[in-house]
Amino acid sequence: MKPPGFWQRDGVEAKLLAPLGFAIAGAGALQRRLTQQVHATVPVICVGNLTTGGTGKTPTVLALGTIATSLGRRVACLSRGYGGRLAGPVLVDPGVHQAIDVGDEPLLLAAQHPTVVARDRVVGCAVAIDQGADLVLLDDGFQNPRLAYDRAIVVIDGGAGFGNGHLVPAGPLREPVAGGLARADAVILVGADRTGVLPLPFHGPVFQADLEPDPADWAGKRVIAFAGIGRPQKFFDTLDRLAAVTVAAHGYADHHRYTGAELDRLARDAADAGATLVTTAKDAVRLPPAFAATVGVVRVRLAFADPVSVTQFLAEACS
Repeated sequence: MKPPGFWQRDGVEAKLLAPLGFAIAGAGALQRRLTQQVHATVPVICVGNLTTGGTGKTPTVLALGTIATSLGRRVACLSRGYGGRLAGPVLVDPGVHQAIDVGDEPLLLAAQHPTVVARDRVVGCAVAIDQGADLVLLDDGFQNPRLAYDRAIVVIDGGAGFGNGHLVPAGPLREPVAGGLARADAVILVGADRTGVLPLPFHGPVFQADLEPDPADWAGKRVIAFAGIGRPQKFFDTLDRLAAVTVAAHGYADHHRYTGAELDRLARDAADAGATLVTTAKDAVRLPPAFAATVGVVRVRLAFADPVSVTQFLAEACS
């Protein structure tokens, strides 16, 4: 779904829905306490968040996978495959599978690391290990208690923070901040802290990072931007950083499946404006191949301010 506007303010809607949020969060906490966890035979590192979508988990998993590979680990990624029709377990093949099969994020992960999609994360983890992995990076799953993880990393979007501080559906929080951070081993803050989340009620390491766009030259180019990600404005801000001339910007819900009518309208608008359509890598894998070939893609990577400290954290986690 598209996050409602009141998630960014402590208004009447949030106050009315707050009791429901506490009830849902309480049910989740009870489930975590009662669930019998299953431990894998290799280290499992969970990359999760405290809010719904848009924090940068997938770029974080990719960045951590690159570091872990440099340490000699055989990395595999594990995803629920949100938005895909296959329950799994399935080893993602970007040459065979589409976003409608496995979801968009697993396709991005599979371009760099072996990736397994499975609704049952315990079964998916076993498949990853059978494929030769000696380190499993769990993309999301911080609130799912069944698969035990050896380290948990919470990703926070510095631009959005914790919104109005309320729990879903009153706000964007999946669980109370203090309780979630108590289960975490590290925090990654992506981008500048624009909402005042720091200092956190957390005594572990807080790694600073930023999403850096690829070096493609967009300066001065007229573009019509569209994005169906957790926070489309983040993508539009990136285009501003690249000095692109954004004629129009269209934001959709996370994992949005574009209809033929929507794509036709975007193509007409671009032709009328003499502009280039541009989107994110995550959106590009959800587009029909013929249409995707006409669209510019801005790819980003997560860059750590102190990669040495992150490498040390991973090395200790895998020991």
